[in-house]
Amino acid sequence: MRRKRFTLSQKFIILREGESGIKIIDLVKKHGISEQTFYRWRNKYGNMNISEAKRLKVIEEENSRLKRKVAELLLENDILREFNSKKW
Repeated sequence: MRRKRFTLSQKFIILREGESGIKIIDLVKKHGISEQTFYRWRNKYGNMNISEAKRLKVIEEENSRLKRKVAELLLENDILREFNSKKW
């Protein structure tokens, strides 16, 4: 089965529907998601507004990019140390 991607605003719409009193089982069937996905979204975005969630997404992307750069630099550093430790 192909995995669907929901935009942030779509996630918020689904979460707001859940808060309006619709049964969770009916809601997840309607949107084609699992209950686990709904509850994961609710834990992550439950008490945020959409602008805060967008900012969180930007920060998470930046954090991921920085972690990759640190890993690359550490690898480079290890290679240089290994090269310098060899005696010619």
